[in-house]
Amino acid sequence: MKQRTLEGRFFEEKQYVLEGLAAKESWRLFKILAEFVEGFELLPRVYPAVTIFGSSRTPPDHPDYKKAEELGKLLVKAGFSVITGGGPGIMEAANKGATEAEGYSVGLNIRLPLEQEPNSYANLKLEFRYFFVRKVMMAKYSVAFVFFPGGFGTLDEMFEVLTLVQTKKIKPIPIVLIDKNFWEPLYRWMADFLIPDNKISPKDIDLFKIVDTPQEAVDYIKEYLWI
Repeated sequence: MKQRTLEGRFFEEKQYVLEGLAAKESWRLFKILAEFVEGFELLPRVYPAVTIFGSSRTPPDHPDYKKAEELGKLLVKAGFSVITGGGPGIMEAANKGATEAEGYSVGLNIRLPLEQEPNSYANLKLEFRYFFVRKVMMAKYSVAFVFFPGGFGTLDEMFEVLTLVQTKKIKPIPIVLIDKNFWEPLYRWMADFLIPDNKISPKDIDLFKIVDTPQEAVDYIKEYLWI
C-alpha cells in the first residue's frame, strides 16, 4: 500500500513538472522569435558579407590569427562585410581586420557558460541564446564562407554548410578552407572512405576549396562570384 502511494505521488509530481515544462517551452518560442526578428532587422545592411569561422582558442601570436586579421582587411577592401561568431581567437582577428579597414565587422555572439566573451572589435553586435538562430543569421546574408582550423564548433558549422549546399537547401556558394596542412587530411579521409563507401557523391568533395593564404581565399571568392 505504501509503495502504491509513493508511485502515485511520483506520477502526480511528474505530471506537474511536465505541465510546467510545457508552459515554459511554449513561452520559449517568443524568445526564439525575438532573436530572429532582431537579426532580420539589423543584418540586411551588411549584405554582401563573408562569414569567417575558426577556433575561439587561437591566440593573437598564432599565424592563423594573423591570417584571419589579414583576411578581414582584404574582404572589406574587396567590397564585402565580415561576419563572425563574435568571440575571441579567429573571430576576434577577422573582426579586427575588418574594423581597421573601416568596413562592417559583425559579431554574432553566443551565450555559453564557460567561454565565448564577445570581442571588442565588432562594430555591429548581436548576442544569441540559441545556436540554431545564430547559424541562420551567419548564413542568410553571406555570399561565401571561410573556415580556419578549429574544433568541434568549427567542424559542425562547416559540415552544416556543406550539407545545406549538398541537399540544395541553399544555392552553391564559395566555401574556402584555409591551411592545407590542417584540412587536406580531412579531404583525403573523405576521398578514401566516404566516396568509396558511397556515403557521399564524388562531386560532393568539390563543394569546397582548400588554400593556404588569405589572398588566395579572396581571389577564389571573387572568381566564383564573377566579381
